[in-house]
Amino acid sequence: MAFELPKLKYAFDALEPHIDAKTMEIHHGKHHAGYTKKLNAAIEGTDLEGKNIENILENLDKSNKAVRNNGGGFYNHRLFWEIMSPDGGGKPSGELEKAIDNAFGSFDAFKEEFSKAAAGQFGSGWAWLCVHEGGKVEICSTANQDNPLMPGIGCEGTPILGIDVWEHAYYLNYQNKRPEYIDAFFNVIDWKEVGSRYAKHK
Repeated sequence: MAFELPKLKYAFDALEPHIDAKTMEIHHGKHHAGYTKKLNAAIEGTDLEGKNIENILENLDKSNKAVRNNGGGFYNHRLFWEIMSPDGGGKPSGELEKAIDNAFGSFDAFKEEFSKAAAGQFGSGWAWLCVHEGGKVEICSTANQDNPLMPGIGCEGTPILGIDVWEHAYYLNYQNKRPEYIDAFFNVIDWKEVGSRYAKHK
């Protein structure tokens, strides 16, 4: 089965004013669709065909740039859409709240460190909140479409929250003001979804 572009669970304009409809439309319909199409082309006729994306990335040959870039792009964006919601914002609760407090001292301290990782990622890339076996959480950032599932990238946990800091994710609305976009992102985080991912992978 070829990979398919996942449908959004909300309308393009549902995250406004924090993320505008035109950016969502281009980001999903052009960028993510492009990664999906190129990933399918890269794995067609190889032993990767038919495997799930997590398996592909966890066993990645990093010299295979087509799979690395497009597989990462497919996975990263799928996660990105799923951890945002028009009803997002607020703070985590339950086990995830405790894990964040244990790792960073408070939600505000987590927000500051996560924002710093996202703002400080040079050029294109992502910032992540990852969970390790046992429940510990960690923040890291990766370049381009790399992510922590890939061997030797950093964090080496399972991403449960990620923010895209490629310029195509925010430039129409925020231009070069990446920190404003990062701040706005916190208004659309679906902490219930992030919390369920934490519970699944800890």
